[in-house]
Amino acid sequence: MARDRKPFRRRTRAVAVLVAAMTVGGTAATELPASAASLPKGHDVSSHQKNVDWPDAKAKGARFVYVKATESVDYASPYFTQQYDGARHAGIIRGAYHFALPDKSSGRAQAAYFVSHGGGWKADGWTLPPALDIEYNPYDKKHGCYGIRKASMVGWIRSFSDEVRRLTGRRPVIYTTAHWWNTCTGGSRAFAADHALWIARHGSADAGALPSGWSFWTFWQYGNSGSLPGDQNLFNGSQARLRKFARGY
Repeated sequence: MARDRKPFRRRTRAVAVLVAAMTVGGTAATELPASAASLPKGHDVSSHQKNVDWPDAKAKGARFVYVKATESVDYASPYFTQQYDGARHAGIIRGAYHFALPDKSSGRAQAAYFVSHGGGWKADGWTLPPALDIEYNPYDKKHGCYGIRKASMVGWIRSFSDEVRRLTGRRPVIYTTAHWWNTCTGGSRAFAADHALWIARHGSADAGALPSGWSFWTFWQYGNSGSLPGDQNLFNGSQARLRKFARGY
């Protein structure tokens, strides 16, 4: 997933390669996996993509998109409105995501900041539930789990989720990798029953092993480049099911 704050851009090339390897296996997939060719195609964007040509994305097959809204409690994407509203006007189902920095503030504080800066939800069939992007620390390679113990990380995620639900009525979708989840939460199974999984795994014919607790994925980010702006994703169901998921069914 794209991080777009300036400190991240100043990484050396070597560190950037290492972080990419930790995050999604270090391999970009530019073509749709053949095993999932019939599933609704989507993408996710951040300020890296700037002003997206949404009619063009729709023409190229985009059926949904997640748009970065916030990071920690001190960053809101300056392109969020153009991207979020532009997708809707083009007829693309869209949702907002928050990039978590659990070492900076509480889960509750980051959830509140996220919802107040675009991370809301309504049952209109066009709005995906808010999403939490939680993965290896891109700013400190020595502390991929943010220096937080496993049980405390589980508590941080629960605090974020509870506040998002209180403010929006929906549990957040959780974006992560199996490796990060099992390493940094100790393989917690506490969220699988009521949180949709957005799994990141690039350069593979399938989504691979899932984080502990989940038996299926809802979204799969299969590549960081392709025909659509930003990262490439799939929804695990029909277009009609995607619409129902957006409505909360």
